[in-house]
Amino acid sequence: MDTPDASYRYCPQCAASLAWLAREEDGGPKTRLRCPQCEFTHWNNPTPVLAAVIECVDREGQVLLARNAAWPGRFFGLITGFMEAGETPEEGLRREIAEETSLQVDALNLLGVWDFQRKNQLIVAYHAQARGEITLSPELAEYKLIAPEKLRCWPQGTGQALATWLRSKGITPQWMES
Repeated sequence: MDTPDASYRYCPQCAASLAWLAREEDGGPKTRLRCPQCEFTHWNNPTPVLAAVIECVDREGQVLLARNAAWPGRFFGLITGFMEAGETPEEGLRREIAEETSLQVDALNLLGVWDFQRKNQLIVAYHAQARGEITLSPELAEYKLIAPEKLRCWPQGTGQALATWLRSKGITPQWMES
C-alpha cells in the first residue's frame, strides 16, 4: 500500500473525504487514496527534484555545498530545486543555480537519476560547471567551497550523485559516518 499523504484528506474535485480503496489497474488491483463519490485518484507519484554538483571553474574547481536555511543542524548539501511548468531539467537547473547562488552555468552534464523514497522524490542530478560571484538567496544560510578530494558523501538522496561525480574524476568517494 502507498504511504498515506497527509496533505490529501479531501477530494480536490468534490471535497468528499478520500479513502483507501482498491481498484483494478494494469497488473491487478491497487489500493490508493480515492474519492468514493467522484472516483478521483490521488496517484502520489514521486516529485522530480533537480540537483547540481557545482564545480566552480573560477575557484580552482572547488565544489559548492550549501546549507538550506530551513534545515536543522549544519548539514551542507548540493543545490537542489524543482522544475517550473514548461522548463526542461537543464533550464530548471540553470534557473535554480542562478536564483540560489547567482552563479552562471557554463556547462551541464547529466550524472544520473536516483530515487529518494523517504521524501517520495526522484533526484535528477547534473554536474554543473559555473562561475561568478556567489550571492546566496534567503533560502540558503551559508555555503562552503571544498576541493573535490576533500569532499565527504552522504548515503541518501543527492549524496549518491556526488559520489558518482567523484568517481568520474578518478576520486574514490569518502563517506560520512551515519
